[in-house]
Amino acid sequence: MGVPFKRRMRAKPNETVFFSWIVYKSRAQRDRVNAKVMKDPTMAKMMEPGAMAMDPKRMMYGGFKVLVDL
Repeated sequence: MGVPFKRRMRAKPNETVFFSWIVYKSRAQRDRVNAKVMKDPTMAKMMEPGAMAMDPKRMMYGGFKVLVDL
């Protein structure tokens, strides 16, 4: 807690750290979208070793529960 995001990710001076998120209407929608993404031939090419635009060993992801919705 309190560690800057870029340092937490152990970013090198020439690297860019980015953060993004996707909001789905439901878990069912998320599952449908993820299934389509995984079947996309473009994604298959991007997942080949050496073709990734990032280091998957340093990727973080998670799920969140909405506590307040304004």
